[in-house]
Amino acid sequence: MSGYNAPLAARPVNVPPELVVDFDILNPPGGTDDVHLAWKQLHQGPDIVWTPRHKGHWLVTRGEDIEFVQKNHDPFSMTEASFQKALMPEGSKIYRALPLDADPPEHTDLRAIVTPFLTPKYVGDLEGRVRKLAVELIDGFHARGECEFIGDFALQLPIAIFLALTNLPDSDRLKLLEWTEYVTRGTSLEQRMEGFVRMDEYVATLVAERRANPAKDLISAIVTARVHGRPINDEEVTAMCRTVLFGGLDTVASTMGFIAHFLATHPGHMQDLVANPQLIPNAVDEFMRRFGVSATGRVLTRDFDYKGIHFKQGDRVFVFGAMYGLDDRKFENPLEVDFRRRNPIHAAFGNGVHRCPGSYLARTELRLFLEEWLKRIPSFRVKAGEKVTFSPGQVNSVRYLPLQWDT
Repeated sequence: MSGYNAPLAARPVNVPPELVVDFDILNPPGGTDDVHLAWKQLHQGPDIVWTPRHKGHWLVTRGEDIEFVQKNHDPFSMTEASFQKALMPEGSKIYRALPLDADPPEHTDLRAIVTPFLTPKYVGDLEGRVRKLAVELIDGFHARGECEFIGDFALQLPIAIFLALTNLPDSDRLKLLEWTEYVTRGTSLEQRMEGFVRMDEYVATLVAERRANPAKDLISAIVTARVHGRPINDEEVTAMCRTVLFGGLDTVASTMGFIAHFLATHPGHMQDLVANPQLIPNAVDEFMRRFGVSATGRVLTRDFDYKGIHFKQGDRVFVFGAMYGLDDRKFENPLEVDFRRRNPIHAAFGNGVHRCPGSYLARTELRLFLEEWLKRIPSFRVKAGEKVTFSPGQVNSVRYLPLQWDT
């Protein structure tokens, strides 16, 4: 989404001229061909830079600084994590995402609502269902010798798991996918707003139903929760459900897209995993290190000096966690995918108190995808004559990935 046509921001007095770089986070140069290499170009300059795009904001590019910003909500507050105020015109409605757009202590109570549904034990109980669905999806197109991976598989598996966690009917799958696409990869501001409106209307109906008939599912847990010593209010419920919906439907699908594209274009790596399936758990983290998808924003709660830079209260900072994994100061040969890399620690799930509570579920989905796909389709490639398309943004993704294989 290219956003609206906003003028470039003037350089604030606290920004040294040598730190200014014209870099559009929604449309980085070369981002539609390889979004990670597009961001990697920033490593050729200063570690922390300021761009006049989107009302003006800072970009942290090195692993050490990404980790510091993500671990220190004082002064790098997460209250603007979704970065909407920077990306939308002045006066636009801001759709809060909780607990993402919150700092402790508000964040603490809200996060505690969802974590029981994302523990290894709870996710482990779902593993059989995830595996069964992955097999069914693959069997549905295997005989054709081809598929469009994103629509036929990557988007289908995570949403089915999400529907199970929230006790929602399978008939809601297509419309939820459509609205999620509008918000995360809409081609215009109007389409992005339509996605938010449609999703909130859906949530309002859903909340009313669960308040009347609560069950043992994630949505019911949200609507019946107590936070800060009181019943959760309507605004918090909607913002929580919004985060659960978008988080559950988009980031895992985007990661699957990058994994499938890499394997389709690197047959040696693919055959290594086929021959050595015990490498798959480590491969999942290595893929997430190399192909991180999510980015978040921060806003300074006070003036703060860091590494010779004077951040001012209200300054915005944009953090693309994948830059941690691409940092040659953190990893030897960071652009190479090495399934035997020792301890491929990454920042794809964030750091500190805001580390994504769904990390175990995401890893499980990615592991089961690789296990079941490679058993059935051990060799595949990008369909001849077709062009893969990528979509940069706050959630970077493969938008179109046609695959084929011999049957």
